[in-house]
Amino acid sequence: MEDFKKVFEANKAWAASTTATDPEFFSRLAHQQTPEHLWIGCSDSRVPANQIMDLPPGEVFVHRNIANIVVPSDLNCLSVLQYAIEVLKVRHVIVCGHYGCGGIAASMSSQKNGMIDNWLRHIRTTARIYSDLIDKAATQEEKTDLLCELNVIEQVQNVCSTTIVQDAWDRGQKFAVHGIIYSVKNGLLKDVMHCEAGNKVTHGEDFPAVLK
Repeated sequence: MEDFKKVFEANKAWAASTTATDPEFFSRLAHQQTPEHLWIGCSDSRVPANQIMDLPPGEVFVHRNIANIVVPSDLNCLSVLQYAIEVLKVRHVIVCGHYGCGGIAASMSSQKNGMIDNWLRHIRTTARIYSDLIDKAATQEEKTDLLCELNVIEQVQNVCSTTIVQDAWDRGQKFAVHGIIYSVKNGLLKDVMHCEAGNKVTHGEDFPAVLK
C-alpha cells in the first residue's frame, strides 16, 4: 500500500503542473469530449495511444485488448466503436498493432496459456490463412513481425465489415479506418493501410511487401 501512495503523489504533481501551464485545461476537459480519433490498440503497457501520437487528454477515444482484435462477439469493442462513430463522430478509426506483441507471439507457440488461448484463436486463424507467407520468413522474429502486420490488416477489415461502420458510410458519414503498426524499438509508427466509404482500400507505404 505504501508503494501505491506514489500514484496519488504523482497525480497531484501532474495536476498542479498542468494547471500551472494551462489554468483552463481541466475546466475545458470537464465540459467537452470531442476527439477526432478512435484508437483500437493492444493492452501492452508500452503502447500508450496519446503519447505515441503526442496528443493531450481528450483527443483520443481508446479501446484496448490483447493484440488489438476486433470480432463480432466482443460487445465491449463494438460498443466503443458505435459510440465513437455515432456519438463522438470521430474522423479517424485507428487499429494499431505493435511489433514484439506478446499476444501474437503466444498465438504462434504450442504452449498452453489457459483461458487466453480462446482469445488467441482469432490470431491463429489469421496465421493459418497466411501460413504459406509466414513460413517463408527466415527467422522467428520475422515471422512474428509479419503476423503482427497481417493481424492489423485483418482487424481493419473486421472493423470495416461491421454493421456500425457500413451503416455510417451508407448514411454519408465521413471517416476513415486506418491500420498502423508501432515499433517499441524506435517509437515510430508505420502506415499499413486505409479504408474509406465504399470499402475503398489504400495500401500505406509500409504495407507488407509479401502481399503486394
